[in-house]
Amino acid sequence: MASNLIDAQERPNEMRRVAQMVAAQLTRAAIFLVVTIKQGPEHAAAIRSFCGDLAGLLRAVEFRDIEGQLSCVMGFGSTAWDELFGAPRPAELHAFREIRAGARHAVSTRGDLIFHIRAKRMDLCFELATQIMARIGAATTPQDEVHGFRYFDDRDLIGFVDGTENPRGEEASAAVLIGEEDEAFAGGSYVIVQKYLHDLDGWNALSTEEQEKIIGRKKLSDIELDDSIKPSSAHNALTTIVEDGKEVKILRDNMPFGSVAQGEFGTYFIGYSRSPRTIETMLENMFIGRPPGNYDRLLDFSRAVTGSLFFVPSATFLENVTPDPPIEDQSAIADSSAMPAVAEPSPSISPGRDGSLGIGSLKGEIRHE
Repeated sequence: MASNLIDAQERPNEMRRVAQMVAAQLTRAAIFLVVTIKQGPEHAAAIRSFCGDLAGLLRAVEFRDIEGQLSCVMGFGSTAWDELFGAPRPAELHAFREIRAGARHAVSTRGDLIFHIRAKRMDLCFELATQIMARIGAATTPQDEVHGFRYFDDRDLIGFVDGTENPRGEEASAAVLIGEEDEAFAGGSYVIVQKYLHDLDGWNALSTEEQEKIIGRKKLSDIELDDSIKPSSAHNALTTIVEDGKEVKILRDNMPFGSVAQGEFGTYFIGYSRSPRTIETMLENMFIGRPPGNYDRLLDFSRAVTGSLFFVPSATFLENVTPDPPIEDQSAIADSSAMPAVAEPSPSISPGRDGSLGIGSLKGEIRHE
């Protein structure tokens, strides 16, 4: 399975931990698939069973083109986590918090599971998405599916390069992977997704200079505007988060998408971070303003139509999930056979060889634009 290997060097008695490929290299194609889980213990069991099989499914498709850079990240919404695994739960996992400010609205939409599938070629993404839904389709209801593509030299449909300030290498891992602050879920990450639709007619009616002041960069060269001429409401100014004198990074893998016939042109925002607070602060700055009222003028031309927050556990966690209800719940289920079954509130994780849950320790952190 494409993944980040994390060595617990200061814990020599622990097994090596593996993170999902949240910091994978950017690719030319992607599918963003969001689904909800149907009610019923059989559906919860089907999803738990699938967690341990995802790595093998990915390897089977990936091997058909080993240079295709196929990867898949699986994340869980707050409600789904409680239903599938119960306690313990990631410290900062919660439902996406909507934001309203005048005509601007960051909506919160349904989503129990997200699959972020990436590859050099769309056919690899499509094949893996097909195989995933063949396995979990009976247990889930699709909520959103977006096929993203790279547009010329990594530009958005509004004509600007997207993701210029993404961290790389070890900096990226440090930005996105949870560490000692939530040790039980070290190696995990948070991801926020939003689908934005653009008013391209209105945007293209602006002069290049006006567009550049809204974004905070030169359109052709992608060079950041000097602070002396860049408005405080510029997109890249409002989405820069500084704590203790240091910028807190997030990892974006945004993709353009659209339908020419339907006149739909948009950007699928996806941001990974070690803490969702960074991305949430960025969104508050954009929609409410910093200070309030000094909002991101890009929102005069871009409208958010989805919004969800997910937790991405480590690959080690996923591969140790079992389909069975937690042991402590099985006796209760037997004793209440006459009552309607409910989703189990505790994690179904096979213990590692050392008796641990096999979740491990990693380090990292992140935010949004």
